[in-house]
Amino acid sequence: MLIGLTYDLRDDHQGSGLSDEAMAEFDSPETITAIETALRAAGHQTQRIGHVRILTQRLAAGDRWDLVFNIAEGLRGRAREAQVPALLEAFDIPYTFSDPLTQALGLDKAMAKRIVRDAGIPTAPFAVLETPEDDGGLNLPFPVFLKPLAEGTGKGCEHASKVNTADQAAAAARSLRQRFCQPVLAESFLPGREFTAGILGNGSEARVIAVMEILLLDTAEAEIYSFQNKEHWQTRVCYRLADDAEARAAGAAALAAYRALGCRDAARTDLRSDAAGIPNFLEVNTLPGLHPSHSDLPILSARAGLDYQGLIGGILDAAVRRCRLADSTKALCAAL
Repeated sequence: MLIGLTYDLRDDHQGSGLSDEAMAEFDSPETITAIETALRAAGHQTQRIGHVRILTQRLAAGDRWDLVFNIAEGLRGRAREAQVPALLEAFDIPYTFSDPLTQALGLDKAMAKRIVRDAGIPTAPFAVLETPEDDGGLNLPFPVFLKPLAEGTGKGCEHASKVNTADQAAAAARSLRQRFCQPVLAESFLPGREFTAGILGNGSEARVIAVMEILLLDTAEAEIYSFQNKEHWQTRVCYRLADDAEARAAGAAALAAYRALGCRDAARTDLRSDAAGIPNFLEVNTLPGLHPSHSDLPILSARAGLDYQGLIGGILDAAVRRCRLADSTKALCAAL
C-alpha cells in the first residue's frame, strides 16, 4: 500500500506564534522516522504529508493514498484533532485511529466523561468552569483537581491543580483560563493508584495490551502525573506493568470506555482509583503519543512484549481490517 503520514511536527510550527507549551503535544522528527521505518519494514511505501493545511494543498493538487496513518493533533479549537479525519473522510480516503466525532469527544474531557458516566463506567464527579460565576458556584467536595478542558500531554496539570478551598479553586481556574484560553474541568480529586491502559483493535476484537501503573519518585511533583513529571519521566517516574485485581478492573474500565466512545484502532486511557480502590476514568487519548522511547503507549507495549514494529503493525492491521482494505486488495488481485 501507499501510506501517507499526517502529523504536526514541532519544527514546522516554529515562528507561527504558538508557545512552546502549545506545541508540547506536537511530534518530533524521531517519531515520524520511527513510524515510517516500521511501515516500510512491513513492505509498504510511504509519503510524508504533514499538517492539515499541507494535506489540504496535496488533496487539492490531486494527490491520493491507499491509507493515511494519521497522528496530526490539529492547530486550534477543541475539535482540532478531528480536522484531518474530517478532511480525509470528505475525500473517501481511509485513515488510522478514530473518526472526527470520537476525536472531538476525546479532546473535550467533559463531553467524554458524560458519555462514559452514562455507560455506567466510574468517573469522578466534575464541573466545567467557564466564567468567574462558575467558579463561585463550584459544588464539589474538596480537594478538587483542575485542568484545561481540551488539552493533552498533561498540559496544565501541575502542583497548583490540586486545590483545597474555594478561593484556591477560583485562582487556579482563572490562571488556567488565561493561559489556555478555554474552560477548565474541575473534578473530585482521586487519591488512589494511577494507571494507563493501552487498547488495540476494533469491536469485539479490541483488547487491552497492558495496564501500566504510574509510580511517582521522590524527585517528582508529588501526587500528580503532571506535564513536568511526564517530560522528565526518566528521573521522576517509575512505570510498572500491573496485573492485580485493581489493575485488571482498570483495564476492563478502559476497554468499556473505548467502546462507549467509539474509539478505533488504538488508544490509551488514563484512570485513577478512588478511596475505595475503584479505578475511575480520567480521559482517553484517541491519538496516543508514539515516540518509541518517550510515549506511554510504546513504553507499556514494549514492556508487555509488543515491540514498536508490532505496535505500529497492529494499529495498521486494525485500520486495514476495519476499512476492509484487505478485501479490496484481494479483489484487485483476482481481477488482474
